Formats: sequence, C-alpha cells, structure tokens
Amino acid sequence: QVQLVESGGGLVQAGGSLRLSCAASGSIFSINAMAWYRQAPGKQRELIARISIGDSTNYADSVKGRFTISRDNAKNTLYLQMNSLKPEDTAVYYCNTEPRGSWGQGTQVTVSS
Repeated sequence: QVQLVESGGGLVQAGGSLRLSCAASGSIFSINAMAWYRQAPGKQRELIARISIGDSTNYADSVKGRFTISRDNAKNTLYLQMNSLKPEDTAVYYCNTEPRGSWGQGTQVTVSS
C-alpha cells in the first residue's frame, strides 16, 4: 500500500503564499493521476486540483488562478503552490491518487485576515 505524507502547511496572512508537498513511498506518480483535496472546518473534503499522467491540470473555480499543481516523478513528490491566500483557504490539505487510495494525515493551512 502506498504511503502519502503531506507537508508544508502553516499559518500565513491573507495574500501570502505556501508550497505544499506530498511525498509517496513508491514510484506511483508516473502511472497515476494525482490530486489535492482540502477539508475546511464544518465542511466535507473537496477536490481542488488534479494533474493527469500526461501533466494536464484541472482546478476548482475557488482556487483557479491562485494555486498550481505540479509533480516530480523522479522524486515521487507532488506539489501545490498556493499564492494570494485567503481566509477561506483555511483547511487541512490532502493529496491522493486517482482513483483514490488511502488518505495521509494531511497538512494544516491557516490563513489569517
């Protein structure tokens, strides 16, 4: 079973930036589409960004133009560059394969106003 470890979260002010990383235990990114999800307080987990095997990307409207998903297959690492952060971006962020496998612990992102 692949293990996913998210990191890079933290506390930032509105308008700031963070870069999240998702490290995998095996060489899975070359053969799987990958995605970032987030779960805000009181809300269900939502898909916010996806990257295909061929590196095409899709974003939720709420993050489009501000977030960028990318992958480094050689390093088995997925990234999420988050710019122009807003308080509404406050959530626990998770990565996963598509179709979904096991969830990691996520990384907390808190954006203050």
